Amino acid sequence: MRVSRRLRWAVIPMGIATAIILAGCTTSQLNGFLPGFTDDGTQATNHTERVSGLWVNSWITLLVVGVITWALMGWAAIAYRRRRGQSGLPVQLRYNMPVEIFYTIVPLILVLGFFSFTARDQAVLETQYDDPDVCVTAIGKQWAWDFQYNDDTANCEAGDDAVWTMGVQAQTDAEGNISNELPTLYLPVGETVKLKLTSRDVIHSFWIIDFLYKKDMYIGKDNYWSFTPTRVGEYDGKCAELCGQYHSMMLFKVKVVEPAEYDAYLATLREAGQTGDINDAYDRLQNLPGTGVSSTEGEN
Repeated sequence: MRVSRRLRWAVIPMGIATAIILAGCTTSQLNGFLPGFTDDGTQATNHTERVSGLWVNSWITLLVVGVITWALMGWAAIAYRRRRGQSGLPVQLRYNMPVEIFYTIVPLILVLGFFSFTARDQAVLETQYDDPDVCVTAIGKQWAWDFQYNDDTANCEAGDDAVWTMGVQAQTDAEGNISNELPTLYLPVGETVKLKLTSRDVIHSFWIIDFLYKKDMYIGKDNYWSFTPTRVGEYDGKCAELCGQYHSMMLFKVKVVEPAEYDAYLATLREAGQTGDINDAYDRLQNLPGTGVSSTEGEN
């Protein structure tokens, strides 16, 4: 009874202190110093907070396990140190069944826990919208990006009314500064978006940093990513897969704007004559993977 009271009086102040410390944390600190959040906690997409939550909770769990492990190591080093006047080796034990069960079961529980939470969040992040408001084909190429805004959003395919922009590799000036004329992907805030990710040459990886998610762009196989932008703003993107000599300069911008501004931007592309499907017209692949059939033959 006396021991439980002592524990209670020790736990209560620790809990209060922890609550006070967490209450004083900034949004950045609460989200593990990850990008994608404003000072008031507004997330960049409807999935950003889910990713940061998995990251932060995993680190909290690992730190708790680490502190307990370090404490036990320190206690063992002090409690079982060689005392003055002692000589020889201490009593040798062949095994300790309770301890062995403990350090087998606890790591197993941790691994299963990490797996289950990761699988749960991944299932949500990888769920694709069947009929999104907007479908954009992002095309990776050495070493820039093309963005095609498809008119057939249900099948995420381009028709005659699709519009596009073609990017040019990022350039540097005499001082080594990167030019601001980077390919820009426009997205409407508050509307469901489905990205169709494809490559013209080698494997790339599509990464919008503040969205806390990236997906590979395979050769001859389309990949998809669905989300809803929730905050107007400009974000940085880059290729996250080593794809050749100028991989580090394969950059792009993302502008999340109001739906009216998004529609006006597509209208300017249409007025400029940038319509139709450009995906296959500039395909650099000579053969479809694993078939030996050229990409042009495969269309016939």
